[in-house]
Amino acid sequence: MSASNDTGPERKPQTSQGFTENSPKAETERAEGPSIDPADVARFSAQAAEWWDPKGPFAPLHRFNPARLRFVRDRVAEHYGRNANSRAPFEGLSLIDIGCGGGLLAEPMRRMGFEVTALDASSENIGTARAHAEQVGLDIRYRAATVEQMVADGEGPFDVVLTMEVIEHVADPGEFIRTCSKLVKPGGIMIVATLNRTLKGLLLGKFAAEYVLRWVPAGTHDWRQFLKPDEIRDMLKSEPLSVTGPFGLEYNLLTDKWKEGDADINYMMVAVKQA
Repeated sequence: MSASNDTGPERKPQTSQGFTENSPKAETERAEGPSIDPADVARFSAQAAEWWDPKGPFAPLHRFNPARLRFVRDRVAEHYGRNANSRAPFEGLSLIDIGCGGGLLAEPMRRMGFEVTALDASSENIGTARAHAEQVGLDIRYRAATVEQMVADGEGPFDVVLTMEVIEHVADPGEFIRTCSKLVKPGGIMIVATLNRTLKGLLLGKFAAEYVLRWVPAGTHDWRQFLKPDEIRDMLKSEPLSVTGPFGLEYNLLTDKWKEGDADINYMMVAVKQA
């Protein structure tokens, strides 16, 4: 497959108006780094308390979550030769969830046996994630930080690196994903999920999702920031990684469920670092 010449406009941070840090940890724990788009962080921070409400603003993500969990479970099990159907199949492996939000992925990953580190640029999100994990008795290491801070602090490397529906919200997608790749252990695996910059992605991933189905608040996404699979491949070509995909996820309106399929809207890329 040839690389796309349609790289899209350069991603510019939006206005920082309304970006506040109100969580109790904000004074001592603050995410900093060039990948942050303050407006996007503020948008998700404003809804932080509602991450775990299955009927709230993140209801579509609750419906989407089982499909992406299955994808991660099956790909990682195949990569490491684990039995995905066993109890805690990934015990002994480390995982970092970059852009974890309220912990909707981090918690099931911990239940599968991973030693989980999870970070988010929003202190409010991290406060919600920590509180929920404590309520259900899960030991997850949460941190309000950017991937740049993790690399600078010498964190990792990790057996599994997840960055799910994050890259389309950062200021510099290429630098962001290359920095994420530095946290992957030799022989480890990184999974990237995002939205495709196609006409179908514009009509269904943007307009239908925000203005017709009302799955997410209007303005959550900017179609110009969606990425084509070959663009992600190009961003990682200088790294010691073998990149495969795209692996699509599609929604069935009749069953109200997601499954692997069409990559024209939502898709994932898998990158394995050389051992």
